[in-house]
Amino acid sequence: MKPRAVLIGPPAAGKSRLGRRIASRLGVGFVDTDKLVVAEHGPIPEIFEHMGESTFRVWERAAVISALGTDGIVSLGGGAILDVDTRLDLRDHNVILITATPDAIESRLAAGTRPLLTEGIDSWKNLVSVRQPIYDELARFTVDTSRGTMDSIADEIANRLKVE
Repeated sequence: MKPRAVLIGPPAAGKSRLGRRIASRLGVGFVDTDKLVVAEHGPIPEIFEHMGESTFRVWERAAVISALGTDGIVSLGGGAILDVDTRLDLRDHNVILITATPDAIESRLAAGTRPLLTEGIDSWKNLVSVRQPIYDELARFTVDTSRGTMDSIADEIANRLKVE
């Protein structure tokens, strides 16, 4: 058993919102690895503050292993791809890179607290510049969420997955 698709990409690109919509359209389950970590260990900002990023990454890896054992749509946290074993695991999956322009991301960042993005859009740009080669290496195709509605983008991805 393996997921129909695994969504990767930078924070605030829309992986979770899209993943739920795609899963609904395909009539399959949806798993968000960040939600798995939160359900078991508490809010991510608190994990970073009290336990550190390295502890979060260990727990995130466990969530990735669990999620990749499902047969629906999986959304990985933006940094999950930093783990070498996760990258190896993703070689056999239908990986979709979800991305957006910095202009689109900037307004999305205003709504939340993300531990690695304390400097706002500048932090995001730096993070993406480091991770982009890994995202590009893993992805079978890329979808930009900067324009259009999440519903229309989800329709496009779901239709593509139906024919694969």
